[in-house]
Parts: sequence; structure tokens; C-alpha cells
Amino acid sequence: MPVIAAVTAVGAVLVGLFVFRAGRPSGELREWTAADHDQPAGAQPAPNRPKGAKPNTQDGSLVEMAWTKSCATCHGRSGRGDGPQGAMVKAPDLTRASWQEKVTDDEIVQTIRKGRNSMPAFDLPPNVVQGLVQRIRANRAQR
Repeated sequence: MPVIAAVTAVGAVLVGLFVFRAGRPSGELREWTAADHDQPAGAQPAPNRPKGAKPNTQDGSLVEMAWTKSCATCHGRSGRGDGPQGAMVKAPDLTRASWQEKVTDDEIVQTIRKGRNSMPAFDLPPNVVQGLVQRIRANRAQR
């Protein structure tokens, strides 16, 4: 008899869950975003965007992703040429004042787009390339 009571109780719970889920409108479901995750104290949550919308590049996240993926391996986190492959490819220190003074923004853009010496060409959106140029210029100021 106790087995029948246990099976009946489990069945009642399952029916209750089904009824609870079936009564919930499907429009309440939404896609998970980074803003739903616990954020560090003081951090601003990522804005919710409609599905398929491009991320806002003003926050620099695309530029930082491009730097991390395409540049930091050789140039390092700060652009000093101290990335894991930097010595092997003789990556220049992009924060040096003498380097910053002799190169124009357009030359940096062309190097990113076409490559140079050991550096390959990168096919990045224009706003990301401009963001990388600004990041390179800003690194000099931080030094």
C-alpha cells in the first residue's frame, strides 16, 4: 500500500508541474542575455538588444574583442610587443613615443587592413579598425 501512495504522490506532482507549465503563456520566455548574469559590484549591465541587432560599439567591446583575438598575441595586452608571439615576430612596441610620432593614423589603418612584414591582413569593420587606432593612440597616454 505505501508504494501505491508514493506513486500517486509522484503522479500528482508531475500533473501539477504540467498544469503549471501549460498555463504559462509562451510570450513570457525570452533569450538569456549577459545582463541576466550576476554582475560585479558597480558594473553596468549590458543593454538588452532585439534579437539580431548588432552590438553597440561605443562601449568598446568589439574593439577589445578584436584586440584580444587579432592583436594581443603579438603586441600584448597593452601594445608593448610583449605578447606570447611578440619576440618571435619582432612585434613593435606601439606605446613608444618615437613610434607613435612617426606613424599616422592612416598608416595604422593600412597596416591593419593589408598587413606588414609578419603581421597578416585583418578584414575588420571600419568602426572596429578606427577603434583599434584610438586604442593604440590611447596606450601612449597611459604610459
